[in-house]
Amino acid sequence: MKISKSLTIKDVAEGLRKNEFSAEEIFDHYQKKIKKENKKFNAYLSTFDMPKGNAGYNIQNELYGVPAAIKDNTLIDGTVCTAGSKILKNYISAYDATVIKKLRSSGASFLGKTNLDEFAMGTSTENSAFGPTKNPHDTSRVPGGSSGGSAAAVAADLAVFALGSDTGGSIRQPASFCGVVGLKPTYGRVSRHGLIAMASSLDQIGPITKNVYDAALVMNSISGHDDFDSTTAKKNVPDHTKNIEKNIKGLKVGVPKEFFREGLSAEVEEKVRSTMSKLESIGCNLVDISIPNFEYALAAYYVIVPSEVSANLSRFDGIRY
Repeated sequence: MKISKSLTIKDVAEGLRKNEFSAEEIFDHYQKKIKKENKKFNAYLSTFDMPKGNAGYNIQNELYGVPAAIKDNTLIDGTVCTAGSKILKNYISAYDATVIKKLRSSGASFLGKTNLDEFAMGTSTENSAFGPTKNPHDTSRVPGGSSGGSAAAVAADLAVFALGSDTGGSIRQPASFCGVVGLKPTYGRVSRHGLIAMASSLDQIGPITKNVYDAALVMNSISGHDDFDSTTAKKNVPDHTKNIEKNIKGLKVGVPKEFFREGLSAEVEEKVRSTMSKLESIGCNLVDISIPNFEYALAAYYVIVPSEVSANLSRFDGIRY
């Protein structure tokens, strides 16, 4: 079996359907790549054998045979989960996180656990107890964080897709740094059961993928109400892929004026305005809006998050405040 390109979920599905490779062969392909290349990036903290994610394979399942990377703050039964900290270096997960159960039932396989800033607190994946992760596009640069290992794994094609967690940008920012797609779902869309908590009122698990279609496929699998997480919404899960090719002519897009202020990089502003022009060119209606409380957002974040973090992490170190 020879694979010469970076594979998407759709590519894997087509390859399996056409018998170009088996689920075992595609898994082995990625494990060999990880063994050969991970030392350059330190994207993975641990890797798994095939059986860890492949019980009950069914080719009809949406993610059948698709090899995934999982951020190492998400529990997989019987495996070490460190959250990037030596406090938990010997902790063996006692159960599967709900998202892991859902991915298993969708047919996904698990390649291993990815590096992160310790307890998901950081924006560069330099603050892991197990060493920094490097950006695959330029190893002198950071991959972003805290889900930098997951973003680097996808960008380096050491996984077809990955899961990360996002509290204040920890999926979206490393995805941006690594040139892949990252989505923080609306709070309550995806269960947090089995996620090592950082700030419980803000944490969400979400996909890091190679394109938008793949992100929609993963969201189809991991979304939905969970009796083990009372904050999950009791709403039906739509097929997120259906609207991807939908004509967006006439769509109203709000542009907050507060986003264009002192401190914004000229290069970033140019890219944003270029994207705005593209949206207008395909028929979107751009509308200037204002978010008056925007200036208080960061201050509010740094009140909520440290207080919740101190409470959540006290279970590990015994320090209450």
